[in-house]
Amino acid sequence: MKFAVMLAGSGVFDGSEIYETTLTLLNLDRADIAYQCMAPDIPQAHVINHMTGEEMPGESRNVLIEAARVARGEIIDLAQADPADYDALIVPGGFGVAKNLCDFAFKGDAMQIHPAVRQFIQAVHQAGKPVGLICIAPTMAAQLFGEGTACTIGSNEEVAAAIGKMGGKHISCPVTDVVVDEAKKLITTPAYMEAGRIREAADGIEKLVARLIDMAKAA
Repeated sequence: MKFAVMLAGSGVFDGSEIYETTLTLLNLDRADIAYQCMAPDIPQAHVINHMTGEEMPGESRNVLIEAARVARGEIIDLAQADPADYDALIVPGGFGVAKNLCDFAFKGDAMQIHPAVRQFIQAVHQAGKPVGLICIAPTMAAQLFGEGTACTIGSNEEVAAAIGKMGGKHISCPVTDVVVDEAKKLITTPAYMEAGRIREAADGIEKLVARLIDMAKAA
């Protein structure tokens, strides 16, 4: 088996959340599941100083090149990835998902998903393969998988309301657990939408990866 892991850059405020990504890859490796990291070759929406949380005007970075830092260089351009090569897909969180893979951070429930991101994830889904979305990534669920898709980002009422406006069914969930939409083969977990420490995020991500592996084997 081989899983796709879609990244959105490097760093919680403008890319992929590094702990969530590392925990995802660790749990795949512990289960002896091969994986391939990938990211779109596009500019970041903006660059954030992670010491101050402030935007860095005039700075420009590339999502694929930044994501390569997290993947230790073992990464491919999303445009070169073939959904048929993978048994499942995981998208770790981080604000880069909501800024680079889609624009939820800027437009809320009026968001649009990057066309290449949408195309790849929907191709995986339409082939009957499971998908795992972590942290803020479930904001894309309803647009990707259709009306009534069940998912969680934890308990944030504002984000949950936006998911509902987009046609999703948000289910409140503790950081250490997952929500499974069996019909859509979608598994979600809150991770750092709720986590106060890394071990809390680790519990939910471990469950997500385990359930995703079981679902992929049954596909």
